[in-house]
Amino acid sequence: MEIGDLLEKGRRNTAVVVNNIIVQTYWKIGKQIVEFEQKGNEKAEYGSSLLDKLSKDLTKRYGKGFGLSNVTKMRKLYITYPILQTVSAKLTWSHYVELLKIDDSMERSFYEKECEKEHWGVRELKRQKESMLFHRLALSTDKNRVMELAKEGQIIESAEDILKDPYVFEFTGLPQLPVYKEDDLEEALTANLSQFLLELGKGFTYIGRQQKFAVEGRIYSVDLVFYHRILKCFVLVDLKRGTIQHEDIGQMNFYLNYYREEMNTEGDTDPIGIILGADNNKLTMKYALQNIDNQIFASRYQLYLPNREQLESELFRFIQSDI
Repeated sequence: MEIGDLLEKGRRNTAVVVNNIIVQTYWKIGKQIVEFEQKGNEKAEYGSSLLDKLSKDLTKRYGKGFGLSNVTKMRKLYITYPILQTVSAKLTWSHYVELLKIDDSMERSFYEKECEKEHWGVRELKRQKESMLFHRLALSTDKNRVMELAKEGQIIESAEDILKDPYVFEFTGLPQLPVYKEDDLEEALTANLSQFLLELGKGFTYIGRQQKFAVEGRIYSVDLVFYHRILKCFVLVDLKRGTIQHEDIGQMNFYLNYYREEMNTEGDTDPIGIILGADNNKLTMKYALQNIDNQIFASRYQLYLPNREQLESELFRFIQSDI
């Protein structure tokens, strides 16, 4: 068994080294293209005859991997990361192919940091990009921390740090129109648990669905229960098909009080409640949440990928506002 473990570890380490060499080699090729072949002119047209000729020569001599598209990406890698030391040794060329598609440097930096810290594969990176994770997290936090989010990735220190607005559940396959039941959504989320946990974010451990408890002979149940290993607390999730109502806040407050008194053990912090609805009225939520000591949050979910232009516009207004 120990020999097998050693072999597996050796193979993983070898793969990391090989991937790092490939990325560094492609960066150096990009540097050659920009500084020597194109005499430092970064604005030279990508589809130029020079790149086309270089691609054909490399393909003829070394085989696959040097098509015009890939050679163009090598050039862009150098332009985007002009200092070799800023290229991560933990990411593969396939990661950088996806990262180079992001024009905004803050957004690209965020996804790069998350890939490193959370060990995202390319599939996870693509999904999080498509779901606009950076924009949704940025809009859910204090605007003074947006730059920190871009530089450091997602840092979880408080309940607010785990929130998104909206949550995106496109992986459930449910229709966009409200013809499903809350039970259907709950079933679809738990049936796609690995993707659901990825959407919730780092630190979530699944406890169960419809977790029942009794108070004075009456049975209550929480839709979904998680434990957050970073914040060391239970996270209760209540699903609402329509708009979140003020009475939903009272119900969640009741659940949290029970979990704090009856379920918490030594070392646990106060539980967090997240109510997910198709929509919420901000003014209603403001009044409903006033003077409640428990950590309750109301957020939206949607069953389709968000509109990039709309979220980018919202984030721009958020960052530029004086409020």
